[in-house]
Amino acid sequence: MTTRARILVIFGTRPEAIKLFPVVHALKADPRFDCVVCVSAQHRQMLDQVLDIAGIVPDHDLDVMQPDQSLDLLTANLLTGLGKVMDAVQPDRVIVQGDTATAMTGALAAYYRKIPVDHVEAGLRSWNIYHPWPEEVNRKIIGAMASLHFAPTTTSEAALLKENVDAARVHVTGNTVIDALHWVTAEIERKPELAGGLADLEQRFAGKRIIGVTSHRRENFGDGMEQIAEAIRRIAAQPDTAVIFPVHLNPNVRKVMNERLAGLDTVALIEPLDYPHFARLLSISEIMLTDSGGVQEEAPALGKPVLVMRETTERPEGVVAGTAKLVGTDAERIVTEISTLLDDTQSYEAMARAHNPFGDGHASQRIVELLAHEIGQQA
Repeated sequence: MTTRARILVIFGTRPEAIKLFPVVHALKADPRFDCVVCVSAQHRQMLDQVLDIAGIVPDHDLDVMQPDQSLDLLTANLLTGLGKVMDAVQPDRVIVQGDTATAMTGALAAYYRKIPVDHVEAGLRSWNIYHPWPEEVNRKIIGAMASLHFAPTTTSEAALLKENVDAARVHVTGNTVIDALHWVTAEIERKPELAGGLADLEQRFAGKRIIGVTSHRRENFGDGMEQIAEAIRRIAAQPDTAVIFPVHLNPNVRKVMNERLAGLDTVALIEPLDYPHFARLLSISEIMLTDSGGVQEEAPALGKPVLVMRETTERPEGVVAGTAKLVGTDAERIVTEISTLLDDTQSYEAMARAHNPFGDGHASQRIVELLAHEIGQQA
């Protein structure tokens, strides 16, 4: 490789930023690459927190979000905005991650320009196009266009091969979220003040078993959120239990949780946490109750059982390994499953000690080496 390859890395949400900042760090540290970062700011505040912690200043910032923006308007704005950035940057390759509207439109805009697009966290499938919605279809669209598929596990590799993706284009790398968790954990050890903001809650709930909660999935809006709120209310009523819930900014989540849970002594409804504080929440929680994808990968790295408030998951590896369990959104089921883990040491230890199937913390370097090999082959 005689000249540096220009790689445009595109992301817009907090989870994408967490999973791509280790890749950006690795690319920027490698003299073979010129790394350009474009953010769409699908999550403005939560995205900026990750960028700040990771020390990344975007080269391009679309700032696309508008209140109550429809998916079709968001998609149109992203497609045209990202297309203009690509025309200006003229990248050799584009990297997208996961399943967001930003990732899907970034891949499509690159395809329209015949720029190879590489997919980090490729091959996750639930096999139900409405769960998760619209993420499942976003992933399939990206998969149809991707040049390199960086699959986090052999299960995701198998899903891509089932869809007739060329096996030579699929590489199992592990998940970059484990790289990110290792990095931020080391940062907190070096600078404890990065995650000191939960100290008051830790003192308030001293002696109680903390349940960490995250919830934001579109398919759970409405009755699902009502059921989740009811389950949390009942869990928090148990004498030795407390709940810490960083409430997503989406009004479909906030309205329900504030109406049903505000003012309860053993429920802390708090603002969304920056990444170091979220890592701290994982470490102090006994169980994570979530409908998020990333938490299913992160919590097992710290030995925390995950109860997933969804009917399906595109991360079945955790369920198979025993680190995660699907519990849906029925309040009775959620309460029963949490009570079982809290009351039955054997059940708890079986999940807490299960092998984390999502990686060893070196996925980003593998991705960089695969990119270098691909570009060298083309030179």
